[in-house]
Amino acid sequence: MEVCWQIQTPTSLGPGFQQKGRLKINTFIGFLPRPISSLASLESQYNSNGFLHQITATADFSRKKQGRMSASGPKSSAPRGFGRRTTVGSAQKRTQKKNDEKDSNATSTVTNDGLGVSKLPEAKANVQKQGSPVIGESIVLEDEALVEQKLKAERESLRKKEIESLAEEALARGDRMFVYPLVAKPDEDIKVFLNKTLSTLSSEPDVLIMGAFNDWRWKSFTRRLEKTKELHGDWLSCLLHIPKEAYKMDFVFFNGQSVYDNNDSKDFCVDVKGGMDKVEFENFLLEEKWREQEKLAKEEAERKRQEEEKRRNEARKAAIEADREQAKVETQKRREMMLQPALQKAVVSSESVWYIEPKDFKGGDKVKIYYNKSSGPLAYAKEVWIHGGFNNWIDGLSIIEKLKADSKSEDWWFAEVIVPVNALVIDWVFADGPPKEAFLYDNNSHQDFHELVPLRTPEELYWSEEESLMFRKLQEERRLKEEAMRVKMETTARLKAETKERTLKKFLLSQKDVVYTEPLEIQAGRSVTVFYNPSNTVLNGKPEIWFRGSFNRWTHRLGPLPPQKMEAADDGSSHMKTSAKVPLDAYMMDFVFSEKEDGGVFDNRYGLDYHLPVVGGIAKEPPLSRAVQELNHNVDIIFPKYDCIKYNLVKDLQFNRSYHWGDTEIKVWHGKVEGVSVYFLDPQNGLFQRGCVYGCADDAGRFGFFCHAALEFLLKGGFHPDILHCHDWSSAPVSWLFKDHYTHYGLIKTRVVFTIHNLEFGASAIGKAMTFSDKATTVSRTYAKEVAGNSVISPHLYKFHGIVNGIDPDIWDPYNDNFIPVPYTSENVVEGKRAAKEELQNRLGLKRADLPLVGIITRLTHQKGIHLIKHAIRRTLERNGQVVLLGSAPDPRIQNDFVNLANQLHSTHGDRARLVLTYDEPLSHLIYAGADFILVPSIFEPCGLTQLIAMRYGAVPVVRKTGGLYDTVFDVDHDKERAQAQVLEPNGFSFDGADAPGVDYALNRAISAWYDGREWFNSLCKTVMEQDWSWNRPALEYIELYHSARK
Repeated sequence: MEVCWQIQTPTSLGPGFQQKGRLKINTFIGFLPRPISSLASLESQYNSNGFLHQITATADFSRKKQGRMSASGPKSSAPRGFGRRTTVGSAQKRTQKKNDEKDSNATSTVTNDGLGVSKLPEAKANVQKQGSPVIGESIVLEDEALVEQKLKAERESLRKKEIESLAEEALARGDRMFVYPLVAKPDEDIKVFLNKTLSTLSSEPDVLIMGAFNDWRWKSFTRRLEKTKELHGDWLSCLLHIPKEAYKMDFVFFNGQSVYDNNDSKDFCVDVKGGMDKVEFENFLLEEKWREQEKLAKEEAERKRQEEEKRRNEARKAAIEADREQAKVETQKRREMMLQPALQKAVVSSESVWYIEPKDFKGGDKVKIYYNKSSGPLAYAKEVWIHGGFNNWIDGLSIIEKLKADSKSEDWWFAEVIVPVNALVIDWVFADGPPKEAFLYDNNSHQDFHELVPLRTPEELYWSEEESLMFRKLQEERRLKEEAMRVKMETTARLKAETKERTLKKFLLSQKDVVYTEPLEIQAGRSVTVFYNPSNTVLNGKPEIWFRGSFNRWTHRLGPLPPQKMEAADDGSSHMKTSAKVPLDAYMMDFVFSEKEDGGVFDNRYGLDYHLPVVGGIAKEPPLSRAVQELNHNVDIIFPKYDCIKYNLVKDLQFNRSYHWGDTEIKVWHGKVEGVSVYFLDPQNGLFQRGCVYGCADDAGRFGFFCHAALEFLLKGGFHPDILHCHDWSSAPVSWLFKDHYTHYGLIKTRVVFTIHNLEFGASAIGKAMTFSDKATTVSRTYAKEVAGNSVISPHLYKFHGIVNGIDPDIWDPYNDNFIPVPYTSENVVEGKRAAKEELQNRLGLKRADLPLVGIITRLTHQKGIHLIKHAIRRTLERNGQVVLLGSAPDPRIQNDFVNLANQLHSTHGDRARLVLTYDEPLSHLIYAGADFILVPSIFEPCGLTQLIAMRYGAVPVVRKTGGLYDTVFDVDHDKERAQAQVLEPNGFSFDGADAPGVDYALNRAISAWYDGREWFNSLCKTVMEQDWSWNRPALEYIELYHSARK
């Protein structure tokens, strides 16, 4: 509630007080008239601040504070939360006295807790001196300082009279307060006057003003009121400064404790003119908040940097100590096991076989090593070579020289060599040729020849130096390793960020046939133009199109935008357009379209509405698997604690709690898998201690128990999820158990989303889950269309959506894959895949040749098109290609059939065909990397991950057009427009039929492209690698679905 007081300009002050001007001196001929001194004359020439002024009183403050208001009597608690309270005392009185003295002339700036007092306007007047004789046009003027002093006095007199007039009129109206000047302006001073006699504080010794600006939201203040010099009677006043951000000043009076004059619980307020309005102030606050967040973010980043630096320093110190210790151990090991035996075997010479001249030498010296050729197996060799090293061959071969015949004796040959600097002992053998060409050796009966260096370094000094060298070597190895890891991590992070940004832009552009924006990336705090094409929607042909929007999923503080009539775009297309200003605290822009201003037919994207992300704002979307979690949402997974899981891969796994349900104790374990929080339920009745996941006769009972136990865990654990997302028949019971038993026990806001991965299994349970779920999905758009006619799906098409699955780009990453020989990205895909193909050929015993290689990685079931797989293998071999199959069959008859096929092919085409009929994940990575093509000829395929992983590794998919295969593979010859609609490029080869001619049509084109256009094919490999088939895009679609479910 607001109550406004209209304070009129006093009638005694005329319009002459409305102008400002500078001091002006006019010249006259003759005697000057008398000085102007009357009030009436001054009213016509001096400036004034007399304007219509409004003071508004609100109840905002009074609703917040405690204690008795507007009345005397028993004291209550003083209000809190309005800034620092000014201390009552003599020091403040002295300060106020000084301030009042400065107020009297009002020409200097006065400071009172940061408040400034601005100069009053200068007066404009014709200054004339009475009785001054004039000669020609000259004039005798009073001293300029004296004139200024008189004008200053006149201005102060007028100001005082104006205040007196305002006080009289306030009293006449029964008002106990007023302000001066009448129009409050930002970044200027204002004086507040209170008549103590008329206030509820009349009997209080101290009176203070407490207030703030902009509905008590900005810069609170508390000041003491003092007896004013401008007025007689019981008037008090206080000078305040209005901040430049103010649009209103709110205040009350009080005694410094608990007695208030708060305008009958409505508070006092004064509107501030000429500055910010309320919306502008809100934006200003948002900018302040943004700056504060930026500051805090920088401080947090600096804190983390310092912590990381500290961690690195500690790790570096630990590494240095570890390297030092390892150097010591390695050096001691070499001393004991390598060099000591050589030192024991070393001799000075063997006069009949060899000797060295000079006898006394040290490391770095040139010596001659003589050899009696006739003394051993090299007597008839045409050449003699020395192959040598030092310190028990510590560095391998380091001395290689051809011996020459000694002119003194034909039996003795010699070679000049440089003794290695660090040698304690020299090691060598003689041979009939250089290394890799020699056939005969004289190796001293397998003992080699050894000679002590006479002037060698003292042994302890030598080993000390060796230890230092070893330490430096280990340090350098560690540095190079850490640098390589750092570069790899930075590259990986950069590639992921670039991929994510590219995917978001493609996601936005993929809707361009219906809606897009300029700029494409919506920026908080800026304007955006929305373009809409009604010809592709339910509004096709409507004469008018209206835009209805808001922000932050329709929850923005400013509410929805007013409906806007859209106008035709300027580009001649069928798009309509309109513009909107995006608030600084927006993180999402939301809109729908209608045919009329007041509604009518709507295009709301089939109940999902249109939502586009906003970047650069100060607000983030309040917090689904890891990809959704990375979009700032909280995700927990509930899973049975199977006894066949490798729990060493679960990070920080520990016992969490236990509870009883279903006549058994259920132990709960918690850990993180790939960064996602997972709760493992371990019922002590043994239902999940079977050594397998599925395949038990009581599977329906096992998973029904798990679903009920999971809901009980949520209830007893105090969880309140927004979404329960259950998958396939095994967790389908969650949907109806939740609705029947748990919605009334604290989980009323939770919504259920159900995903079908394969309708071939558990159709009955899936149909019931479709009925009870709020939203349902399957794993591709085409598969959703293929099963739409099924009786368990068709009644629920209004809530049924197809969203393609994604792959984990951290698991399937050729740049960080330990199972392939050379890490690669799209930039070096040709080199990386060539190395992987060679490794695959070597490992499987295939011919090492540059041939097209077709990979097949699959479960061997009829769904996967096993008859088409067999034909494709034979067709590839006919085209002189190589083929590798990895997979096994759950059906023993199919498994035996492929065992027989493998035996046949390995005997007839062993250099070009290899069938590995088992599960081998490391090998699968190598096949994806080494294959040129990956064949997926499924009869039906809800989504398919094989083709997505293949493209991640630069292998070109060859697929049958069904389900998710059709949604993710775009034929290079036939699907250019379909790919362009998804902002993609063609990426593979596909076929329609389920017979041999269909497979041949796709496979022949693929192999011919490899043979006939290798450069084009290599560019295709690069293209498929750069496409993003991770969870980045599906996560965006699931978030939209989750929000839609919560409406």
